Parts: sequence; structure tokens; C-alpha cells
Amino acid sequence: MQSLSGHIIQATSAMDDPVFKGASIFITEHNEKGAIGFVFNKPSGRHLNELEEFKHCKPTPLYDGGPMDKEHIFFVHIRPDLIEEGTSIGNSIYSGGNFSQAIADLNEGSISTNQIKLFIGYCGWNTNELETEIAEGSWQVTNTPPQEVFKSF
Repeated sequence: MQSLSGHIIQATSAMDDPVFKGASIFITEHNEKGAIGFVFNKPSGRHLNELEEFKHCKPTPLYDGGPMDKEHIFFVHIRPDLIEEGTSIGNSIYSGGNFSQAIADLNEGSISTNQIKLFIGYCGWNTNELETEIAEGSWQVTNTPPQEVFKSF
């Protein structure tokens, strides 16, 4: 299977895990070691400024990125001109980078929420695990434009 980095997968009716029911996931990394992605259509119901260390920040929505590593905030963005050290996923979208810089740019208003999305947690698959789940019919690879990730839900 070709790399799904930069693609969106969607849970099908065959998905039996309630965590992923109705989930759309943006795949940011997919190789022989496995895959990483973020659920981008499920707001967590919390905002960045509700977290103690970010209480002075603008109220930026946090999305429930997945069940793994719920202790950290991850992000994708389209502003490599402002956020250094991000990893290009393709289609002018970047994963991660200098988090302090991203937060400062959000607070200053030089980046808007349609240019960056913050996630609590992520989705991860081991070698061939995602391919098996796709073959079993739990996920469907979509033709949805990757920029859909930045919509508000």
C-alpha cells in the first residue's frame, strides 16, 4: 500500500470501537513502522486557556486527537513561515514544530484557527495494523481535501 500520509480516513459502519465511531482522521505519518494521525472532527469540549499552564492564552479549541498520549498537545498547521521545525506532510500542511512559537502566534493573532489545529492525544498504529483495519473495512480512505482538517466542528 502506498503511504497514506496527508490523506484522510473515515470510520465506516463496520468500526466497532466506540472511540472511533464517526471519526475522520488525518494521517500525518505512514511508513513501514506504522502510522500516526489525528481525529480532527471531534472537539474535546475544552479550550487551550482552560489548561492551567495556558490560562493566559486565547480560548483556542482543543480537539480529541485520539486515545494515545492524552498528556500532550499536538498540532498541525499551514504556516511554516511563522512556525519553525514542523514536518511537511504535503499539500502545504505541517505537523508539529516550535510549540512556543505557535502559541505566541495564536495569542498575537498572526495565526488563526483555520490555519492551525490543536489536539489532545493522537492515533497510532503498529506495522501493518492500519492496512489490516482498512482491509477489514473499519476505515475508508477518502478523497477529502486535506485542508478539511482546519474546519471547525
